[in-house]
Amino acid sequence: MGKVRTILIKSVSKELINKYPDIFTTNFDENKKLLDKYVEIDSKHLRNRISGYIVNLLKIRAREQ
Repeated sequence: MGKVRTILIKSVSKELINKYPDIFTTNFDENKKLLDKYVEIDSKHLRNRISGYIVNLLKIRAREQ
């Protein structure tokens, strides 16, 4: 069983990957900094969850190719 993520985290992450496909990487710490640059997120917890889900999505896409 995987981790449960809210619709907000999933939708924001997928939207950011589609909008900026070459910006985000599979490095969690780099993605946190990039999120601060491209999106205004109030809570650190939410930013970390989005960054982690972006890493997960990119790893899944890399496995499929």
